[in-house]
Amino acid sequence: MRRLFGSVRSRATLAATLVVAVALVAAGTAVLLSLRSNLIGQAGTAAERYARTVATDLSAGKTYEQLSLDDDDQPVQVVDEKGTLVAATENLERISGTGTDAVRPQTPTPGPSPTPKSTAGSGDEDGDEDDDADDSASSHPGEIGEETTFTTGSATIDHHSAGYRFATVQVETDKAGLLTVYAGAPLSAEQSAVNTALTVMLIGFPLLLAVVAGVTWLVTRRALRPVEGIRGEMAAITASEDLGRRVPVPDTHDEVARLARTTNETLAALETSVERQRRFVADASHELRSPIASLRTQLEVAAAHPELLDLEGAVEDTVRLQHLATDLLLLARLDAGERPVDGRRLDLAALAREEAAGREGVSVEAAGAVEVAGSRGQLQRVLTNLLDNARRHTRSAVTVTVRRDGEWAVAGVADDGDGVPEGDRERIFERFVRLDDARSRDDGGAGLGLAIARDVAARHGGTLTVREAPTGGALFELRLPLA
Repeated sequence: MRRLFGSVRSRATLAATLVVAVALVAAGTAVLLSLRSNLIGQAGTAAERYARTVATDLSAGKTYEQLSLDDDDQPVQVVDEKGTLVAATENLERISGTGTDAVRPQTPTPGPSPTPKSTAGSGDEDGDEDDDADDSASSHPGEIGEETTFTTGSATIDHHSAGYRFATVQVETDKAGLLTVYAGAPLSAEQSAVNTALTVMLIGFPLLLAVVAGVTWLVTRRALRPVEGIRGEMAAITASEDLGRRVPVPDTHDEVARLARTTNETLAALETSVERQRRFVADASHELRSPIASLRTQLEVAAAHPELLDLEGAVEDTVRLQHLATDLLLLARLDAGERPVDGRRLDLAALAREEAAGREGVSVEAAGAVEVAGSRGQLQRVLTNLLDNARRHTRSAVTVTVRRDGEWAVAGVADDGDGVPEGDRERIFERFVRLDDARSRDDGGAGLGLAIARDVAARHGGTLTVREAPTGGALFELRLPLA
């Protein structure tokens, strides 16, 4: 089970199915409630109409026997103000949900009929007066209440039981007083419609969910096919260690295509980094081999012929080897992302004067203090490397300028040598790169000074660039954020 739902496809299918299921249940519940409410409302309207019809007949003076209460689908009760059942539907056997559960009238009273005319012991004149009074009294209709209340219950008529919506209407009559009419309308249509809708939902919803799950499964399979291709190619690249290979990019403009392009860019950057690392190791091995071989030769000669030991040369080779090891260690720390540890404020102009002191032909121009934050040792190393590089290429003089430029501190080191060709102005910052004229010099370095200087500048949030100096030589500019 855990493995089954461990794929994006399975989780997407399950999520889509659950979302649709929740939506269907919510929509189905709303439909059923709305349908039930609508049908109950229709039944209530029919019950109210029937109750008011009976109330109208009572207010018109009809007797209880004259009421039309023989409808087997609509039970009716008429209750007086004492709560006594005075009229009810024929064949009514049981009822609930109204004011009384009685089903048979409990009094033979004929209902609100006119008082009979008096014929004995009276003259014609008296009889005429009574007739006029009775006619006048019976000519006033009863008053039907405007308010209707509704309840839900059940009833059994002629051995048939069903649910009903009852309407309650009150009518004020002249002879019987206040009467209450309970009339019901069957809820069988509502129950049948709700049951039918529920059955359709119980059958249709699972089928619809199955369709949604199947479609989602197929769609996600099609959408994730390029991802599987990318995964397979990445696995092949890992197995073969061939960083020159690239993953397939689908012919779309979606997230998967952007993922493939980003992956290829990452592979290209990784290939460049690995190639750079290989070249670095090869160059470092080459640079280390020369002083080590020279030192070994001198030691072997000294072992055989102590009088031929070139002690000065051995010391020079050892110092050169020590400097190279120090440079390689610093580059390794910078490649690992090491940033300035101390990060204290220091005066870049004062630091430039310290590094220039004792160097012949080097002058420093600075209007005032220019403070930056960083590692004093690393920034000293940058200025030392720039001054050493300028000394190797200058003809007569090296000028160091320190100034402010907006939010930047700028230190420039200019010489009056031949300068750096425009095509080599980025190449000289690569590791172990030395231009041909520099290789011909005996005191030329290993080609790591400028690379270290640029990496240190970058770790301090700055830049190191080269351009043509006003005197025609090279001008290296170090830019660092002001403290």
